[in-house]
Amino acid sequence: MNDQIYQGPVPGYLDHARVGPVTGEAARALVGAVGLAARCGPGELGRLFELSDAARGSAARLLGARSDEVALAPSTSNGLFSVAAGLRGPGVVLVPRDEFPANVYPWLRFAGRGGPEVRRFDPDRGRHVTPELLRRHLTPEVRALAVSAVDSLSGHVAPLAALKEALGPDRLLIVDAIQGLGAVPLETDAADVLVSGGQKWLRAGWGAALLLVRDRCAERLEPGLGGWAGVTEPFAERHPAPSLPGAAAHLATNPDFPAAAALGAAVDGLLAGGGPAVGGARIRDVLAELLDRARRAGAEVLLDGLGRRERAGIGAFRLPGHDPAAVHRALEAGGVITTRRGEWIRLSPHASTPAAAADLFTDVLEALARGASRTRTRTTTHTHTQESTCPTT
Repeated sequence: MNDQIYQGPVPGYLDHARVGPVTGEAARALVGAVGLAARCGPGELGRLFELSDAARGSAARLLGARSDEVALAPSTSNGLFSVAAGLRGPGVVLVPRDEFPANVYPWLRFAGRGGPEVRRFDPDRGRHVTPELLRRHLTPEVRALAVSAVDSLSGHVAPLAALKEALGPDRLLIVDAIQGLGAVPLETDAADVLVSGGQKWLRAGWGAALLLVRDRCAERLEPGLGGWAGVTEPFAERHPAPSLPGAAAHLATNPDFPAAAALGAAVDGLLAGGGPAVGGARIRDVLAELLDRARRAGAEVLLDGLGRRERAGIGAFRLPGHDPAAVHRALEAGGVITTRRGEWIRLSPHASTPAAAADLFTDVLEALARGASRTRTRTTTHTHTQESTCPTT
């Protein structure tokens, strides 16, 4: 592929928690699959199905799962809605109050429509969900916990294995993994259900997401949104036909084949490079350097006491005395791409982030500090002049 098709992100791109620029492997796979769809001969159509199946197999390897436990959904939200539609009957789903909205609305929409009640609770110290806290909210009617593997603002990594242990085998651990999958190692074995789109840390673009439904809990989820693609005989004379086994029972229709091909290529590239363990170490090193430079500039870091393994690829800071919107604009003007969430500026580098990004980041922070210093000097001079002209007030 030539440079006109794939050029890669700008050097100061620190916003993978919003959108991960598509990898070269994913871009090439996407273009190749679109070419197959353009020709649409019998061989080309068969190849598109093969690419989709291969992507599902690659996802299963990444998750340490059986291939029948994985399906390809259109997005994280679609996958979570499929799960919420399948969790029927009375009971309660626990959802942290600060949970990202994608993992809130599916449960709210199906509460009162045959799904369980939603019970929100406040995490410890603002954004932690600990086993101790979870146990305090476990009542007999609780059927599931829906939680993000990584908090989208602080970068805190949820202790999935400990949370599952607290829940026990009869309650479901449902995980929105989009802010961690592909960035750092996650305790995916603990998740009964896991959903993650490919457009962030997997750097595969939009249109395909991983939907994991473990065999151990498959019978507890009805095929709520499962359509013709999720049954054994889609062209049977009578419907509904029996559902396919495993996660495929929740498919409404065929996947976006080019998006599936891109996702599979991105996952294959990640695994070939050593997987999340190797890439995650680099991501954490880059983030630690950025946060250190922010601290040296006088910044406050959100949840600054987190240990290395407690934070994924996301960190947030604020500069006391500076308007967050102005800081965000200054960073963008200096070639540093970030996200602002209220008073916090979110940093989310990748393993591919060059060393130049940290220097660009430092340059902007130092310029902001110099500007603030000049402002204080002008204010002091102005105040002194007023006092000498009018000594009594």
